[in-house]
This record gives sequence, structure tokens and C-alpha cells, in this order.
Amino acid sequence: MAHPSSTDTSPESVLSRRQLNRALLERQMLIRRQNLSALETIEHLVGMQSQAPAPPYFGLWTRLENFRQDELAELIRSRQAVRIALMRSTIHLVSARDALALRPLIQPAMERGYRSNHGKRLEGADEAELAAAARRLVEESPMTFQEIGERLAADERWQGRDIAALGVAARTLLSLVQVPPRGLWGESGAAAHTTTEAWLGLDNAPPSSPEWMLERYLAAFGPATVQDMQAWCGLTRLNEVVRRMRSRLRVFRDEQGRELFDIPDAPLPDENLPVAPRYVAEFDNVLLSHADRTRIISEDDRKRVFTINGIIRPTFLIDGFVAGIWSIVRERAAAALVIEPFRPLSREDQDSLIAEGEHLLQFAAPECEQREIRFI
Repeated sequence: MAHPSSTDTSPESVLSRRQLNRALLERQMLIRRQNLSALETIEHLVGMQSQAPAPPYFGLWTRLENFRQDELAELIRSRQAVRIALMRSTIHLVSARDALALRPLIQPAMERGYRSNHGKRLEGADEAELAAAARRLVEESPMTFQEIGERLAADERWQGRDIAALGVAARTLLSLVQVPPRGLWGESGAAAHTTTEAWLGLDNAPPSSPEWMLERYLAAFGPATVQDMQAWCGLTRLNEVVRRMRSRLRVFRDEQGRELFDIPDAPLPDENLPVAPRYVAEFDNVLLSHADRTRIISEDDRKRVFTINGIIRPTFLIDGFVAGIWSIVRERAAAALVIEPFRPLSREDQDSLIAEGEHLLQFAAPECEQREIRFI
């Protein structure tokens, strides 16, 4: 990825909200499409949030030149990329290498969430026995969490226990990946799981550390505060990790005086760098990976994009900031891109959204004879 000229990088220099915006867009490949492979991009982004199967396909389309759905589908089929619970205990699409390296680092956050939400329903259960039993089940045949819970509840050791809690316990205590056809474009299938060890083996596990993980984060999302890092990964008490890293990091301040950390030589584009309108996928990590998200979305707009039931709506960016939401509505052989701006748009921005939207519809619904774009 090309790195434009950096701004002043003297210690403690202040970065404006627009500078942070342009840095984020550059590192997220949202200023210009890149000529990279899907696998390279997934690794640069440290994975893509993927509660639903389709968003990573749209996320790669908006970032890459000539991306096609088959490229990602083949990565999943060939086990080079997997869907696994990671940062914030949510499903992410990551490379096989990152699945093996990141999952142990995220384990404390997984366990904290499990114990606060489900642990009381399994109080007194032997977790080692439960994990071993669940491992045998899913390595014999991939299963949904419901199936895992039902099979464990049929065992006399856990009879009468909450089935959903047993499934969540297996998800927490074991590193589980979703197997195809889940995650393949245009195909359906239940989210069935097996262990990363059974699916990927352990020979390719790279060395990892919290410092390595945070450097990866900064390369994709920085500059960032410690609170931003914690919001991204779900871990707590990262001040000590950053303290150990401090001598090799750049240090800035934001306009509120908070310390921002960054890796050397990461791009810091000029805050006035023009950026074209861009469509952003549902659940995209560009909106989810900071404690303070105002570098890309205002608080008022966040309330319109983040729903109470956990859905993060697809958005579009104008001048680098969220300016509305979009959806694709299908009816038989027709597909419509529906654009809902939060504020009036200039004619130039409307025209740019239409031009980009035509490419989006061609990508998402090439089989549809009729395609249209509507503003509401």
C-alpha cells in the first residue's frame, strides 16, 4: 500500500480529527483501491468482522481492484482463511495464521465475557471435562452450538444444565472455527464448528505476543489510544503492554489531549487530502475499532447506524465520514440499491455515489436483469 507523505511527527504533536480520519482511511484502504490479494488484505486488516457471511465480500470489494467473490470463497474452502470468534468475542474472518496466533491472546476476553453472562448457569461444572467432551464431539463431526449443547446435556455429568450455556462454554473453552459452506458467497448452511487444531493443524502457528498484536492493530487502525486498543480487542489492562512498547512507538496527542500511539513510518496523510465517496460494508471494523469513533462517525450518526439488537448497518462515506446508510433490495430478477443520506448531498456527491453504486450492484447482483439506484 502506497504511503503518502507524513505530517509533522515530532513527539507530542497534536493530530486533528481530520488527520486521524485520513490516517484511518489510508490504512483501511478506503482512499483508493489497492492491488493486493484478498488474503494479504485480510491479514493487513487483522481480520474482518463477520457475524453474517456476506459483509467481508463487500468489504474486500470496496478496498481492492478487481476483487471477485470466488477469490474469498476459495480461501475458505482451502482453509487459508477461517471464520472464528476473536476480537470482542465476535466472529471474524481471518487468515489461518492469524486464527492460530490471535486466539490464545484473546482468550482472557472470551473467558471474561463467558463468566459474566453464562458462567453462573454452569457453576460447579468441571470445565476441563466439559472442554474435553466438546472437543471429542466436534472433532468427530462439526456441530452447531445448539447441537453441542444438546449432546453435552445428554451426558449424565451435565444433565439438567442450560443447553445454550453449554454451547457457549464450548465456544469459550475451545478454539472453534466455522466450516464451509458457512461463509461461502451465495451458499447457505448452518454455522457448524470444529477445532482449529482439527481444521488447520498446529504446524503453521506463528509466534505471537500482545505487543505483536497491538503493532498489527496500529498498522491498520492507528494512531490510537490505549482505550482504543482495548475497545478493538476486548482485552483490558493494556497500559502495561503499551508501556513496554513505548520506546519504539511514536507518541501524539488528540485534540482532547489524550495520548495516541503509532508505529514508525505508518502513513499520516494530509487532513485535506480529497477522498471520494465510498460504500462501507455491514459490521465493518472501520466503525468498530476505537473507543472514540468520531474520527469517522459522529455520535448522532452512530445511534442511527448501530442498532439496539447489535446490527451495524452498511454505510457510505462522504469526505471520509459516515453520511448515510445503504441497502440492496431484491425482487425476482430486479435489484435496487437504496441510499438513505443523513443530510442533503451535493449533486457531485450524488453522482459519485451513483457511479460507484452501479459497480456495487454489478458485483452484488450480476444475475439481475434490472438494476436501479434510489435515494430516499
